[in-house]
Amino acid sequence: MINGLTRIAFAGALAGAMAASGSAAAQDVKIGALFPMTGDLQAYGGSSANGIRLAVEEINAASGVLGEELAFAIGDTQTTPQAGVDAANKLVSIENVAGIVGAMSSGVSIPVARSVSSQKGVPQISNASTSPVITDLDDNGYMFRTVPSDALQGIVLGNLAYDEGYRTVSVVYVNNAYGEGLANEFTKQFEKRGGKVAASLPYEKGKASYRGELGQAAKGGAEALALIGYPENGTTILRQALEEGHFNKFIFTDGMKAPEVAKNIGGGYLDDAIGTAPSAPEGTMAKEHFGNAYEAKFGELPPKPFIDTAYDAVYLLALAMEKAGSTDGEAIRDALNEVANPPGMKVGPGEFAKAKDAIANGEDVNYEGVAGSLDFDGNGDVPGTFEVWSFDGADIETIKMVESEL
Repeated sequence: MINGLTRIAFAGALAGAMAASGSAAAQDVKIGALFPMTGDLQAYGGSSANGIRLAVEEINAASGVLGEELAFAIGDTQTTPQAGVDAANKLVSIENVAGIVGAMSSGVSIPVARSVSSQKGVPQISNASTSPVITDLDDNGYMFRTVPSDALQGIVLGNLAYDEGYRTVSVVYVNNAYGEGLANEFTKQFEKRGGKVAASLPYEKGKASYRGELGQAAKGGAEALALIGYPENGTTILRQALEEGHFNKFIFTDGMKAPEVAKNIGGGYLDDAIGTAPSAPEGTMAKEHFGNAYEAKFGELPPKPFIDTAYDAVYLLALAMEKAGSTDGEAIRDALNEVANPPGMKVGPGEFAKAKDAIANGEDVNYEGVAGSLDFDGNGDVPGTFEVWSFDGADIETIKMVESEL
């Protein structure tokens, strides 16, 4: 870790992390990643970084980008806005990255987009930030995401809770853009279906006790608790909810989809819980390629979100650079819409060489990712598929897939 940055370079096959005194070759094309290697979302940082590593390895096996090796550096956001902005500034000013993947937390991505990427002209693709606020962000067109908005997940979650038979629930959500946005969207849809939200309460990260919030949430006779949060503090909330006898039925979102949650609670207490998360469509060649390639490189693919969307973001940035013929930020920004959307020859994971040849021959390409269609709209948003999931002991199992709809 160098001033919050982990610097990694690739030459042909994937190489290990460079020594603290090392640096990528001056001619390398470089991208940055803003990931929570520490903090509330650290359960997802390392696995998402592996998604980037895999994409970079495949791209370099196809002779890299613009004739050069592709390198990347990771900035640790610590899941806090200021640390994220500081890391983003270092990626841009010191590492000279041509694009950024991340951040993961919406509460970090939004200030980074406002004060760094949009101001310094560096395209930013979040693989995990789902807040509806991002849709209308004043970002000069530099903010994109490979994960669908919570305006969509909230509908899926509200329908799921109602269809599971719940008629009164309480919501406890992390007090940031992600938590507030998804809580609002869930409430709208659940009440539209005829349900009642007895209480909707924010929680602050880093507290030792959430018994006060849980006591308030339990007053309205709720049958279940919808917890919109992150593993570190979410585990504390769950444990205290069970200890106090306030709740034993839970509804989760993508932020809590981590095996660590069930392992830390133990005893099968969460086996009846249900949740939603953005997910890759089932049965596609893209998903099969990604799964096989990941397992060959890193072992079993964790049942966590945002690994595939990080991988897709790297492919999109690399293809946009090829399309633009440049690492200029404005040119990459404009080319992202061209390589992600129809018309054009469809290309997917593992097909970077094919895509490069098509671009070199003056053809249009349309990248279809592991996460599905990544057709950016005018706000940099994408459609999406959602997974309904549950815990089975310390494992996570998929119950069904749901297409998003507005």
